[in-house]
Amino acid sequence: MYNKFWWVKWTVWEFLPMWIANIPVYLYVAWFVLRARNLFFFTNVNPAIPLGGAMGESKSGILDLLPKAYLPRTVVVEPGVERTSLDRALKEQGIEFPVIAKPDVGERGYLIQKISTFEDLIVYLNRYPVRFIIQELLQEPLEFSVLFHRFPETPTQGGRFAVTSVCAKEFLKVRGDGVHSIRQLMGQTPRAAFQIARFESEKSDLLEEVPAEGVWVLLEPIGNHARGAKFLNANRLIDAQLNSVFEPLCTQIPGVLYGRFDLKCESEEALRQGLFKIMELNGVLGEPAHIYDPSYGMWRAYRDLYRHWLIIFKLHRVQLKLGIRPSPFYTAWGQIRAYFRYKAFVKDAISHAE
Repeated sequence: MYNKFWWVKWTVWEFLPMWIANIPVYLYVAWFVLRARNLFFFTNVNPAIPLGGAMGESKSGILDLLPKAYLPRTVVVEPGVERTSLDRALKEQGIEFPVIAKPDVGERGYLIQKISTFEDLIVYLNRYPVRFIIQELLQEPLEFSVLFHRFPETPTQGGRFAVTSVCAKEFLKVRGDGVHSIRQLMGQTPRAAFQIARFESEKSDLLEEVPAEGVWVLLEPIGNHARGAKFLNANRLIDAQLNSVFEPLCTQIPGVLYGRFDLKCESEEALRQGLFKIMELNGVLGEPAHIYDPSYGMWRAYRDLYRHWLIIFKLHRVQLKLGIRPSPFYTAWGQIRAYFRYKAFVKDAISHAE
């Protein structure tokens, strides 16, 4: 990180450390916990996903719930997979390089990487001995996050559905001037400068390149905020047409009433026509990502976060009326402990690999 931007990390809401930025959210959740009289009230909102998708869920397990027509070509790889088995699996699925590799259990872009060759993939998988998902690198130019919820039908009320957040993602890139290196160009803005330390370990050669004047260089093809993507408010796209596209899709996902799709498509019109591929589906901790638009403002963001937790609480209550209860305390607590053991194992594996 460039020291000249240290103040941005502590004064701009978008870049605040999560434990600080989420203090009001912790209070929201505590309020709903008290109202529900259950620490894990949210887990019955998405009973098909462990903990409702709060943490530690299997990404491939969630993708298995989705209609196959919306999914990219995907292979799930166990630790220690043999070269021949991996090669055969990729060819059977028609997956060509480059690919996207990401751990089956992870968060905020953790260990997600674009891999260019089979040999590089073998090295990467051997470095991190956990279950991985290998997906084709989708070529569609636009990436969106779309947040939805649906209320099930009850004896007194029909089901209701709504898309409540659409976020467009702008990938991290720099514009060459024919004079400065990519490292120097990245150092000119906080968003890119915060990624330099990661690039030094992952893409050190790229940092020394000097792009020609006027040439845009895509630095990161993964639309994750933690990896430098800019999130933009695209709620203007929410209308009856968009809801009519997503409602039939979401009703095909059993046991999931609240979630956020991360998807790619050719254009806004393609999105509105349902022509897209879904890379991930996040559960109850899928935030309304449009709030991270730099122009959106902190207070509006906290307002929207409260509204979405209120939706989750209302869904919890509807599920209770249908006889669907939250996970028992000891079950949920055991899943949380297992997830933190997993994170410690991965951290230890990384330290040994380095």
